[in-house]
Order: sequence, then C-alpha cells, then structure tokens
Amino acid sequence: MRTLRHVSPLRQLRLAAVNIDGVLLNDTFSPVIHHFVTSRGGVYDVEVERAVFSQSRTSAARALGAAAGVDWSPQKVLDVYFEERAAYLARNPLQVSCGAEQLLSRLRSLGLRTICYGGLDKKHFDTHLGRYAHLFDGPGYICTNDFRPGIHEIAVDAFGLDYAQVLFIDDVARVSEAARDLRVPFIGHPSAFEHGYQGGLMRDAGVRHLVGSLDEIDEPLLRTLDTEAAEGRAWAA
Repeated sequence: MRTLRHVSPLRQLRLAAVNIDGVLLNDTFSPVIHHFVTSRGGVYDVEVERAVFSQSRTSAARALGAAAGVDWSPQKVLDVYFEERAAYLARNPLQVSCGAEQLLSRLRSLGLRTICYGGLDKKHFDTHLGRYAHLFDGPGYICTNDFRPGIHEIAVDAFGLDYAQVLFIDDVARVSEAARDLRVPFIGHPSAFEHGYQGGLMRDAGVRHLVGSLDEIDEPLLRTLDTEAAEGRAWAA
C-alpha cells in the first residue's frame, strides 16, 4: 500500500497571491507595449516600463501615449492598444504558463489559501484560468486596476491578514518595491522579453528570490520564505 507523505504546515504564511499575466499566463503585454511605442518612433526604455507597468489603465494610457509621441486621449490610447493586442494574440495566443497548475497545487498542499490578481476584469481570469478555479479561494480573482499595485488591499482588506502572512508572486518591479516597503514576502518572476527591464529593476529593489520558471518555486523555496517571514527577515540583506 502506498504511504501518503505527511506535509508539515508552514509557520507564518497563510495566503499566496499570484499575478495572472506574466506569471500564471505568459507575458503578452510587454511585446505589444514595446511595439506600440517603437512603431510610432518612440523610445522604449526603463522609464516607459516604470510608467506603464502595474499602473491603472488610465495612468498607463497617458504614459504610453506620451512615450509613443501621440496626442491622444487616454481612452483612444487604450482603444488602439487593445486593438493591437488583439491582433498580437491572434498570432500568439495566450497560454497558461508551464508549471502553473503544479504551482497552485503545491501552494495549497502547504496549507496556503490562494488568490489570483491582475489589472484586467474577472472575465479575463474566467476565460483563461477558469478550469483551475478549484485551486483558488474565494473570490478567486481580484481586479487591482483601481488600487495598484494592490498589496494592502489584498492582504488586509480582502483577507484580514498581516503583511508578513502573505506571499506575493509577480513579474513587475513596482509590485516588488511596494512589497519591500511593507515587508511583504515576495518572489519575482520577471518576463524573459528581450527588451524588458523588470529583472534588473527587481534586483535593484533588493529582491532576493527571482525565478525563471514556476517549477523553481518549489517546496524548499516556499519553506525558506516562510522561515524568513516568521523571523522578520523577508527583506533582510
């Protein structure tokens, strides 16, 4: 008879908040933003990413239009951007990231509640991750467009937890900077996009746990983060 492996509970962490686009789904934003800017003669640099990534749609649209050199309203920028994104997705369909289901199962096996979050509405989650809904806890998905980056709102307002009890997994440095300021445990999964800057920005922010694949977020790493959080060392040097 097969013996079931006993998994000891974590000491500190209670919730894992996992970003949707760029973590659980492949990064389809960076290439489109890059093309939007450079195809109109703009310069795509680190400041563009700072101004656009993990901002509200209106703020991102203003920054994106300025970077591209177009004198459009934020709504027109958004309309054109999403048209170009739809064309990009027709050629490069969205995909669930390799190891996403296994990661979610791993988090839950360690006793963590799980939540998904991102800047698009819940229909985006339902369409692309609905078949994994059983691996998330209610409400399943939180749209953070109105309160970027959303760390306080997810940890405290939605789940009533302390900052040190919530692990965030994200691909954007702005989220890591907010996590650092609040001493929230964090794993960075920066995009491999060839023109991207998020990995370097995360290192500059002091992120110590950077992964190139979701498989790297294994039980030993999660237990390391749990120990660091329990001992107040989530962002220790």
